[in-house]
Amino acid sequence: MLVLLHLFALFLLVSLGFYVFVANPRNRAHQTFAAFISFLALWTIKDLIFWNFQIENASADWWASASFIIALLMQCALVVFAWVFPENLRTPRRKAAVLFAPCLVLIPAAVLGLLWRAVGFDDNKFIIDLAPLAYGFVGYVYFVFGYGTFVLYKKYLQYRGTQKGQQIGAILWAVAITGVLKTLANIALPFFGIYALLPYSTIFVLPGVLIYAYAISNFKLFSLQTALDQFRLFPIAYKIALSIASVAIVSFIIFQIPIVWWAFRDGMTFEAWRRYLVFSVISALVPNLLLVLLIVRTISRPLQRLTVAAVQVTNGEYGTEVDLRRSNDEIGLLAESFNEMSRKMADDIEQLRQLNEQLIRTEKLAAMGTLSAGVAHEVNNPLAAISSLIQMMQSKNDLNSETQERLKLISTQIGRITQVTRDMMDFARVRPAAKSLVDVNNVIETSLRLASFDKSFQRLHLKKEYAENLPRVFAD
Repeated sequence: MLVLLHLFALFLLVSLGFYVFVANPRNRAHQTFAAFISFLALWTIKDLIFWNFQIENASADWWASASFIIALLMQCALVVFAWVFPENLRTPRRKAAVLFAPCLVLIPAAVLGLLWRAVGFDDNKFIIDLAPLAYGFVGYVYFVFGYGTFVLYKKYLQYRGTQKGQQIGAILWAVAITGVLKTLANIALPFFGIYALLPYSTIFVLPGVLIYAYAISNFKLFSLQTALDQFRLFPIAYKIALSIASVAIVSFIIFQIPIVWWAFRDGMTFEAWRRYLVFSVISALVPNLLLVLLIVRTISRPLQRLTVAAVQVTNGEYGTEVDLRRSNDEIGLLAESFNEMSRKMADDIEQLRQLNEQLIRTEKLAAMGTLSAGVAHEVNNPLAAISSLIQMMQSKNDLNSETQERLKLISTQIGRITQVTRDMMDFARVRPAAKSLVDVNNVIETSLRLASFDKSFQRLHLKKEYAENLPRVFAD
């Protein structure tokens, strides 16, 4: 039962550390959490080996040495985390050098076995006789632990009332729970000679570690929306890790267990080892080929399709899309973004083409307007001269009525031509936008008069109904 608990704790710790680290590998808080989990995983492996597979009369010095060193390294990771979280700050090197300087003495002392006089089993009962230096070591460990907790508490007071403050508060709870349980199992009860909970000390840190991971990742980690987002986006790193773990477990069950049973059924002889090594190498080819196939299917083929589509877009085939069958990883998200970009690029280019055609038409109209203005100016000069001559002739009193009528008709037509040319010049004149009060009826009448010279417009039957006393509008 104990070995299963240790294996469960180890699997949970590794999975949790991997999940948090991969979520943001460049973030220092995630890095220090991964380091803390690594030390805790080493602690679990140490206890797994010692409490489940330790030979009764074998030396337990390695276990005691590893316990002291890993306990110290975990507190160092906690302090570094307290320095960098939540601002993602750099580790203060001078402060770290001063605080961690005693480690240069205490860690070699633990390696050399100077912290205990005796450790091991006596009549199936675990005993450990600590040296005076061990109490100094434990005191320093708790000093580092207390300093890290103090730094976190100061930041909690600084960010209280914000999400960062809530995260730090949750971490403080995790640190407190872990500290109380570890102190109870590893310090308080063993001080009174009670070692019953010592093998389970690894299990006691799991609640605090879960809160720890939850706090530094995201407070919405366990919300429904975030769970749906995580389901929709399954990172490639997780796919590869899950594939490797699945293939490793399946290959171990299908290949390794039968090979070990077949090779060593007659004892651990040289021939047995030879059979085991040869067939282990052969059996390793199958899972390795499966892993290569999975990686090619997950990464290589989608990237190849994306590359081909990108080359097509570069060659002018705008609107090209990649079909990855709704892959829910980073490559799938990249493909969706690429497809959206390609569609928008095709739409933008089509809009630019239409705008270019419209610009060409506008330039043609502007050229025609300039030409019309020039023609109107050239026509107005002789018309003005003719109009002056007509007025001079009309001023004579010796003209008969028929001649007067003809001159009046000529003057009317000259005025009509002058009005048309004036309208053309007003239409073609380039002016800055300037709003003023205008008569809508007058604008419509002028526009219709100018358009009435078009033959196609003349074929239309137009009925004009102007509203009387229409208010003037502010327009250009």
